[in-house]
Amino acid sequence: MRKAYSRSHANRGAVLERLVDITNKQYRNKGVADIRKVPTPVQITKHHGRTVTGYTQKGEWVDYVGIHNGKTIVFDAKETANRTSFPLDNVSQHQYELLKSWHEKGARSFLLVSFSKLDEVYLLPFGQLQEAWTTSEKGGRKSIPHQDFVLNCDRVRSDKGYVLHYLKHVG
Repeated sequence: MRKAYSRSHANRGAVLERLVDITNKQYRNKGVADIRKVPTPVQITKHHGRTVTGYTQKGEWVDYVGIHNGKTIVFDAKETANRTSFPLDNVSQHQYELLKSWHEKGARSFLLVSFSKLDEVYLLPFGQLQEAWTTSEKGGRKSIPHQDFVLNCDRVRSDKGYVLHYLKHVG
């Protein structure tokens, strides 16, 4: 009998991030791209001998930044257990603003979205995120339907030896 598994809020996205980290290492090792995980900032509150106490701060960045084919890449990895849509509240305001700012300056900005229960990962270009975000701000839908991903986004899969070959979908 299988034991029920419950993933804490803190670990949401850990599976997707691990796959992206492995893929990014493959890209670096093959000289294809150099894309790195941005560390989460930590505020140290106490330091006594070998014991350090602190907490993670609210990040002002997205998960990943790097370069591919002379272009800056900036993106965040998001995971949802929802089968029918991707809730926009999974993206914080500061993440959206950073993606927007870099997009406007010519970077390739996007989200990698994993529908974990469906075992599907999609690349959501910033333009499509912006359209959904603007609709939401005007009182419209607060999520992007799964069907929109199926019809309008590239599905990211293992390919050519890469664990999650997302760069083949980045212009």
